[in-house]
Parts: sequence; C-alpha cells; structure tokens
Amino acid sequence: MKRVVLSILTLSLLATASAQQARELRLGVFPNVTHAAGLVGIQRGFFQKELGNVKLVVKEFANGSQINEAFAAGAIDAAYVGPGPAMNAFMRGVPIQVYAGAANAGAVLVARKDSGVRNVKGLSGKKVAVPTRGSTQDISLRHLLHENGLKATDEGGTVTIVPIDPANMPAAFASKQVDAALVQEPWGAIMETQGARLVANEKAIWEGGNYTTTVLVVNTKYAAANPAVVSDLLQGHLNAIRFINGSSAGAQKAIADQIYAFTGKRPNAAELFKALARTRVTWDINLKTLAEYAVLNKEAGFARDVPDLNRFVNLNVIRGLAK
Repeated sequence: MKRVVLSILTLSLLATASAQQARELRLGVFPNVTHAAGLVGIQRGFFQKELGNVKLVVKEFANGSQINEAFAAGAIDAAYVGPGPAMNAFMRGVPIQVYAGAANAGAVLVARKDSGVRNVKGLSGKKVAVPTRGSTQDISLRHLLHENGLKATDEGGTVTIVPIDPANMPAAFASKQVDAALVQEPWGAIMETQGARLVANEKAIWEGGNYTTTVLVVNTKYAAANPAVVSDLLQGHLNAIRFINGSSAGAQKAIADQIYAFTGKRPNAAELFKALARTRVTWDINLKTLAEYAVLNKEAGFARDVPDLNRFVNLNVIRGLAK
C-alpha cells in the first residue's frame, strides 16, 4: 500500500513539475532578416496565439556564441540560430536538437568603398568581420576563401577574421576598424546604403544561395517534457513563414518594428526589400550543405568531429505540421 501511495505521489510530483515547466517558453532570436520567421512570429503574435496559456518570453541575442551560453546555462528553451553555432553546442553535449529550418542564404560579403577590395581574392591582407568565431558566416567565409585560394590567419593564411556583432558592423565600417564583412541581412543592405561595395551576393557565397543559414533549435529536455508546447511553437513558426511569403509589406513592417525594438535601429523599406529578396524564408533544411558545414567546422578547429545529422536534426514534427 505504501508503495502504491509513493508511486502516485511521485507521478503527481512529476506531473506538477512538467506543468510548471510548461508555463512559459523562453525563445532566443537575433535582430536579423535571417531570423525573419522569429521576428514576425513575435511581432504579429503568431507564437503566443498557438501557445495559448503558455507565456512566450522573448530573449534577444547578438550572435550564436551568446545563444550557446544561454542553452548551456539553461536560460532558454528554444532559439533561432545559425547551424554552425548549433553544431558546436551539440558536439559539446549541450542538450539541443534542430526542429526546423528558418532561412536559406540571406548573407552577403560587403567591403568599404575605400578598402580597395573588389573581389574575394582582394581580401588578402585585409580584416573581415563576421558575427562571432564559429558562426555560420565565419564558416561560410572560410569556405569562400578556400575556393579562391586564400586562408584565414589562424589557418596560416593572410585574411584576418574579426568577430563583431552585426548591428555594430556599420559603425565598424565608418571607423575603418575592418575592411569587409560577411554578414546577415539587413546589415549588408544597410552598409550598402552607407556606401559599402557589394563583393559577393547571397548566391555567390555558397551553392547558388541554396544553403541553410538559420535553424530553430529546441532544448531536448524541454521538448521531452512538453511535446505539445514544442508543436505549438512550430505551428507558430510555420504561420509566420507563410505570412512572410504571402505578405511582403506586412512582413517588412513587422521585421522593421521588431529590429527597432531590439536595437533602436530601423532599416528602411528599400533596405528591407533588398534584404528579403536575398533571403529565402523556409522551414526546410539543406542537409547537404549542413554536412559540408560540419566538415568545414572541424577543419577550422571549432569541433573535433562532425555530428551525426540523424541525431542533430529532427524534422518529424515540422514535416507533419506542414502537410
């Protein structure tokens, strides 16, 4: 009898703990167009509508390193992030899994007009900004350099890679801290408006633009305890993607409003139009380029091995919802 009572009590405590965990969902996101699904989902209320009584708690980050630290500390439950940082966290044992794609392409290589850089080969001897070491843009830049016979200085080459938060890159250009940047939109378009030269557009970076730059990652412990909440999050994600792909003007306003809320900087309509034209907002993932990322990530020394993509990526729920 005592065992039965204890079992009932244990189950009751577990149910209570699960209910407590499901009272909120803490979502990380960047003020970038490559995170458009997250920005629109927040601004237009798509997430909160699906989550119902589960409170959406939004946390703004500047780069993937900050996201990884937050996941490791248990400070967030889900996040939009580049596949590069997500891989690095996964390989270090952080309990996360990719549940959906969010964007393809959406990053460009720009250079200061007075830098003398007119093509990728011209980056030799120059300083190039990326959001953070090991970021998807860092890995993309190294891939681009290798294709053009160049290497970063930490690989024995001549190109210095400098980590700078995307929202701070326009100021870094103005003060001549760096000569070029491989950066997510809308910051590339914003720097173009300020006089920067477009060296390589989103299609020239990799695979003609068909490469995954942002994924939606969930803490696996949270997902196991709250599968319905995660499904609601993914439904909100899908609703935001459909809105973006069906309402350009509405999407631009929502993205601009949310970027302004995060950074105090509002991209104009022309910049956002250009940025969205260079970004494909999608829940699907290019697993081929994800595997290539993994190899480059290892070669750059950011990881000792490559992840098992069957364990790292789980698209079962999003595929079911997207039918």
